[in-house]
Amino acid sequence: MTEEPEESLEARLKRLGEDIKSKRPDVSDGVERRAEESRKGYAAAMKLSSEFIAGIVVGAFLGYLLDHFAGTGPWGMIVLLLLGFCAGVLNVLRSAGVVATTDQRKGGPGTDKKDGDGA
Repeated sequence: MTEEPEESLEARLKRLGEDIKSKRPDVSDGVERRAEESRKGYAAAMKLSSEFIAGIVVGAFLGYLLDHFAGTGPWGMIVLLLLGFCAGVLNVLRSAGVVATTDQRKGGPGTDKKDGDGA
């Protein structure tokens, strides 16, 4: 019934945690690294797909508005949907780093300055 007064609950809990940690097999860093890479890949896929879908949706919406107010039939929707598709593909390529943005192109306006502010 009598417990040792010098051992506090925190000290016993700490010792128990160390015992459990020593008896458990160590989780390799490779598993954690793969899980982190998987999460990064999933996040990149979500970003790219949302940019692609946004381009298509905006193109379709603008085409619908053009058809509704100008009375052009399905032609505004068709043309702007195709332009939205192209814009979505371009956004995906820019996000993936395949196509340089306008700021990254050499010889563009403001890139010949050494201070980098474009002015």
